[in-house]
Amino acid sequence: MKYIGIDLHTNSFTACYLEEGKPERIETFRLQEPGLERFIETLAEEDEVALEATGNSCFFRDQILPYVSRVVVIAPWQFEVIRRSVKKTDKHDARAIAFFLSKDMLPESRIRKTEHTQLASLIQTRDQLVRLRVSLINKVHGLFTRHGFKVKKEKLTTKKGFASSIKTLAWDSLEKVEIDVITEQLESLKNSLRKLEKEITSFGETLPGFKNLMSIKGIGPLSAAILISTIGDISDFEKTGNLASYLGIVPRVSQSNDQHLVGRITKRGSKIARKTLVQCTLIAKRYSPYLHGFYESVKARRGSGKAIIATARKFLNTIFYTLKNNWVFEDFTKFKFNTCNQS
Repeated sequence: MKYIGIDLHTNSFTACYLEEGKPERIETFRLQEPGLERFIETLAEEDEVALEATGNSCFFRDQILPYVSRVVVIAPWQFEVIRRSVKKTDKHDARAIAFFLSKDMLPESRIRKTEHTQLASLIQTRDQLVRLRVSLINKVHGLFTRHGFKVKKEKLTTKKGFASSIKTLAWDSLEKVEIDVITEQLESLKNSLRKLEKEITSFGETLPGFKNLMSIKGIGPLSAAILISTIGDISDFEKTGNLASYLGIVPRVSQSNDQHLVGRITKRGSKIARKTLVQCTLIAKRYSPYLHGFYESVKARRGSGKAIIATARKFLNTIFYTLKNNWVFEDFTKFKFNTCNQS
């Protein structure tokens, strides 16, 4: 049995082989054929391989998984040995990975299914376009401010409001060019966002759990797709706390001797999913007496900011059990299930 540590790059990778009773062996391969095929020829069914999570780690894992007993994809933010090493070479990194793999001391990264990864990629592209659209609107808002004219940003987000606002001022020739270009880009972004959102929701409908989440008041098609792509297979999470930690909505805890400190939420995991969860919670608490009462109780003691995060954590419990038990709500506000989907 060999323990093999991989330092993976976009065009090559370095492998360190550790085998009991034999000297250490380090070799570098090209990632493209025939380098990858040559590496696969060195593998045996009982071998274990480990590599850090990178942009192409899933591709590499899928290529070699049929030939070995186990492939560990390391969570980099939990494995500081390589990042903090003063001797930063491919051989040294591969050696460190192989050594910790042989001791079974590597923090394993969660691997989602291909369909969840593909959907998450579409969602990230949409998020980038949304942020670009916001930055362009802010730019136009800045032009109005420069002329001492106050206009609400919300008015600039609609085509009609944007056009009517632009007509209120006499722009010089350079400003007109700038505004024309921004107008064209905003229209293009609007069409692209519409296309992406259509694909995201239509693909999301084909995934398990989508209809379950849609039955929860406060979660729409786009939000359901975002949550499903992030959560993936709910069976990967044993408890609600595991899912909350994965989404970064649990507080930081620091305990030493008699000192015990609880800080702000960790914010680890998907920022898009965390933001979506909070937005859905804001809507859900309007309809759910339980969530509304909990929110108001926390708000009275700790303020609205902490209250909405705490309520989102409660709302996440409902999402967890809905997916775990295959619930479909007939009336979410009264927690009434569809009779054909009770568990």
